[in-house]
Amino acid sequence: MAISLSFDDARPSQVDVGVPLFDSYGVKATFYVTPSRVEERLSEWRKAVATGHEIGNHSVRHPCSGNFPWAREKALEDYTLAQMDAELEQANEQVVKMLNVRPVTFAYPCGQKFVGRGKDVRSYVSLVAARFLAGRGWRDEGANDPVFCDLAQLMAMELDGLSFAQLKDLIDAAAERGFWLVLCGHEIGEGGRQTTRIETLRAFCEYARDPENGIWVDTVANVARYVSARTPAR
Repeated sequence: MAISLSFDDARPSQVDVGVPLFDSYGVKATFYVTPSRVEERLSEWRKAVATGHEIGNHSVRHPCSGNFPWAREKALEDYTLAQMDAELEQANEQVVKMLNVRPVTFAYPCGQKFVGRGKDVRSYVSLVAARFLAGRGWRDEGANDPVFCDLAQLMAMELDGLSFAQLKDLIDAAAERGFWLVLCGHEIGEGGRQTTRIETLRAFCEYARDPENGIWVDTVANVARYVSARTPAR
């Protein structure tokens, strides 16, 4: 099986706590960033790139449904496909300028894949498929079958708040089928809202580095490249 650890929004705890922990175990993670947050801790994010972590695109404005009050001024219901396409490119260019890497995978903000409303609703999965090797969802219900999955809309399961015992159940279920488990977190710390627990990550790294457990841990991009090279085009 394969596992990809991913984290959204370029939150400071990811470079303060997560990157040093992962580096100590040789684990590579994927960080889906909004450029404005990267700029706040630019030197730390450059170090994350230097140690081999993946930087992915998470848009410029983090648009989600306007049903979230905080997203009302950037509501997907008010977007067009052209606006979204321009924003994806803008985010890529800003990341290149700051970190000298061009994102090859994308994470849908809030896991939502549409623009517009009613009869004018359109999926923007095709835009992601055209620009990126893979697109990652959020709060899905399972792992990905590597011989069937659509790389443009990978399923991802929530990592925040899980104990290692709970995470182990997800790992075991994916391992039984030889699936690719993509995990998504936000903050990294002792606990709290949208926080992946340090103790869970440490226990996971210890478990994953034992070859007897048969786990390949790598970035979303690296696993997606492997899957893409070994599955027929559809």
